[in-house]
Amino acid sequence: MTLIKSISGIRGTIGGETGENLTPIDIVRFTIAFAALMRKQLHEKRALRVVVGRDARVSGEMVNHLVCGTLMSVGADVFDLGLSTTPTVEIAVPGMHADAGIILTASHNPGQWNALKLLNAKGEFISGAEGAELLEIADNPSFHFNKVDELGSYNKYHGWIDKHIQMVMDLPLVDAEAIRAAHFKIVVDAVNSTGGIALPALLHALGVETVHELYCNPTGLFPHNPEPLPEHLTELSALVKKTGSDLGFVVDPDVDRLAIVDENGDMFGEEYTLVAVADYVLKHQPGNTVSNLSSTRALADVTKAHGMEYFAAAVGEVNVVEMMKKKQAVIGGEGNGGIIYPELHYGRDALVGVALFLTHLAHSEMRCSELRKTYPDYFMSKNKINLSAETDVDQILASIAADFSKEKVSTIDGVKIDFEEGWVHLRKSNTEPIIRVYSEAGSPERAAGLADLLLRWMSEKG
Repeated sequence: MTLIKSISGIRGTIGGETGENLTPIDIVRFTIAFAALMRKQLHEKRALRVVVGRDARVSGEMVNHLVCGTLMSVGADVFDLGLSTTPTVEIAVPGMHADAGIILTASHNPGQWNALKLLNAKGEFISGAEGAELLEIADNPSFHFNKVDELGSYNKYHGWIDKHIQMVMDLPLVDAEAIRAAHFKIVVDAVNSTGGIALPALLHALGVETVHELYCNPTGLFPHNPEPLPEHLTELSALVKKTGSDLGFVVDPDVDRLAIVDENGDMFGEEYTLVAVADYVLKHQPGNTVSNLSSTRALADVTKAHGMEYFAAAVGEVNVVEMMKKKQAVIGGEGNGGIIYPELHYGRDALVGVALFLTHLAHSEMRCSELRKTYPDYFMSKNKINLSAETDVDQILASIAADFSKEKVSTIDGVKIDFEEGWVHLRKSNTEPIIRVYSEAGSPERAAGLADLLLRWMSEKG
């Protein structure tokens, strides 16, 4: 089954059987359910206002027509931004005084995937409770469609990427003069999606004169796997070295994740995008930080070095945002290169990540590789355990928590065990009978050893 329903939205592969893939019928059904959910939150009798934007993937235009037409059919006024980025739509929803937003993107998934990411009036992902209510509405359809004189309106809006860039430029911690004076040469890999529109424009606005564009034509034909992992970025690394550039940036198709390649063509480390940006922010804006339980311990180390407090949230952007608000964090995000800077908005945003990172690098007067060496080295190991469908995963995780109770244990999202030399995080999958096992330590061998400790425990108990 490749139709996945979660707090991150509704995503699946295009085509195939209804209810098993993301077909037109499924798109219409979930769009109507979302409109019904959002309409319940209106405090006045008027048309629902919904902002829609999409990444460049090939199915995007088809999905856009279905979503916009469906919203109009139930009386909602649609404001279509066209090709956009996830953070741009998140900013546009409150900026246009809309009631909701839908981003049509499957993020880092390959081209056969698409999705509906669902936003509330604040431009933030709907909550877990709202997501559950949405699924209940979609599973029990008794939909009503409006008559011709009660249809919603359709409006095209352009220029929100430019507005987004200007809002980034206006942030007090973004120093365009320092970036311009550094004379950076930068390579950008935007996997032929909307990052190709946004990132070069941002870099030129920041004063970067030399920008080498790699796959910046938003055709939606991804030239490589769009998840920004080292094995997918060999061309970016080669071009950074060939052009003598200072660094390279790569984003996923909807531009909410940022990874960096240094001047030697080596990965800065996707986990360390947030670490470096947080270090810069905390130097000028004291406050707490938040990331999810599966993110690197380096953020906690940097936060403590600035005399502030670090907090861990359950995996998922909506959970990180909730914790950031609760703890009044000044910076947060996820170890997948997702930067959340509340000064701009509560959403992962590669554009603000680029601007803050370049300001940090310019002020440091270091090469990119030298800046990376100022942070503690941690290494991750990622494993999974296949289980039978009838396995009681919750009972297994409860037993692990009990047996390792002498260590620091968190059970807010699966089980995370903090040892002195590192940590192990075990989470059950919502879509298949497996347990994901992530571990981190000061060397690859120790990270693998911590994972093996838990894998052996489960083997012996199983």
